[in-house]
Amino acid sequence: KPAGPSSHDMVSAVRRALRTRRVGHTGTLDPFASGLLLICVGAATRLAEYLSGLDKQYHATVVLGFATDTDDHTGVPLTTEETLPDASRVLRTDVERVLAGMTGDVLQRPPAYSAKKRDGERAYAAARAGRPLALEPVPVHIDHIDIVHFEPPRVELDVACGSGTYIRAIARDLGQALGMGGHLAALRRTRVGRCVVDHAITPAQLIHAD
Repeated sequence: KPAGPSSHDMVSAVRRALRTRRVGHTGTLDPFASGLLLICVGAATRLAEYLSGLDKQYHATVVLGFATDTDDHTGVPLTTEETLPDASRVLRTDVERVLAGMTGDVLQRPPAYSAKKRDGERAYAAARAGRPLALEPVPVHIDHIDIVHFEPPRVELDVACGSGTYIRAIARDLGQALGMGGHLAALRRTRVGRCVVDHAITPAQLIHAD
């Protein structure tokens, strides 16, 4: 999936290309995110529920210095104070220390703009209405978070995690722990279970396939 279209947009594109209604994806990617989106077609749609719980891997770019209301670059900054000069001087050892404490079986608070429900109401719907829900932390498993490029305030991470983990929340919590805020600037899913993005086809390839 390229950055821009929603996961539903990709399902619609597959339906048009293959001329079938029986199409479904196995795990949403936010519109701004790119990478591997597993799509089941025809009788294989019955397998979607078994594939949605597979572990995943991501390449994530975090910008330190300020948080946003969505925990990513599409949101509104939560501070007007210029903190980027401080963020540019953050130490790699401090970032590594915080990330080490975020791995394993941990409790993670879902983003305010997420599909989580409370009392039957979606969190994102309440947040858009100006009354964000107080979401309880949920257990998730994070295998590892490795720094692959360090040029503060930008930090690029390789994250391997279980289903249900919010990478936006990792960016938010990293910034909070460092005392300077942070948000997710870019995200690419590189693996779902044994499936890797290098073996995937693009929408253009699908459309032009014989």
